[in-house]
Amino acid sequence: MHSAISEAPTRGPLHDDYAVTAEFYDVLQAEHDETRVRGLYGRDVADARVGVLDVGAGTGRVTVMSLGESHVGVHAVEPARAMRASLMTRLTALSRDMRERVTVHPHVLEEAALHEVADVAICHNTIACLPPETRRALWPALARALVPGGSLVLELPPSRLPDGDVVRTFPEQTIGRHVYGGHMVMSAVDDRIRTRCHYWVREAEELLTQHTETFWMWPATRATVLGELARQGFAPLPPRKDPAVLAVVRERS
Repeated sequence: MHSAISEAPTRGPLHDDYAVTAEFYDVLQAEHDETRVRGLYGRDVADARVGVLDVGAGTGRVTVMSLGESHVGVHAVEPARAMRASLMTRLTALSRDMRERVTVHPHVLEEAALHEVADVAICHNTIACLPPETRRALWPALARALVPGGSLVLELPPSRLPDGDVVRTFPEQTIGRHVYGGHMVMSAVDDRIRTRCHYWVREAEELLTQHTETFWMWPATRATVLGELARQGFAPLPPRKDPAVLAVVRERS
């Protein structure tokens, strides 16, 4: 049996984060996430007329959905090498037409220096993972990347710290003779949320391998995020059905 433990840094993601999670994410979570992102953002990307910007693209669920639902160029921003490797593998399986419409940026958005490339920006499962100073630095970069009148749709961070440990079990998945599984534990540590992901692979009753990877999240209320965005020229759009989603528009000068 092989066991590995990877601890993510305590202040902000590095470009080599997610080395463990990237291996297991598509197996354990992607099917559920694919359905969710289509429900949350499908109509937004279908209405895009300039381009779609996917910030924190991960393994590519929003990116691929955007390519299928729109006819515009898509910019996928993903600084983590392990996640980007899965993203690139997924993109190579697409048609030539789709591949020609997508550009993958191996940097954080501030370093990608994109200017008015999109009228729709999506931040799915991303904002919570940014320390407050990094989150605030993202908003002006998003304002620059969007055309005036463009919309930003994001998944909000948790609004507060959890009262106790919150456990989410991933549904087991079978691939050949092996069964994959795991769970995630969220707990409060000072002003942050520690998210510890445990993964395992089993054959029959034998545990073949297990891994643990830890990430950090920073709570922020809807009012806090809206206030930060307002200072960068964003105004709120009508509330979405899912309260975890916030939509804003870049106001025209």
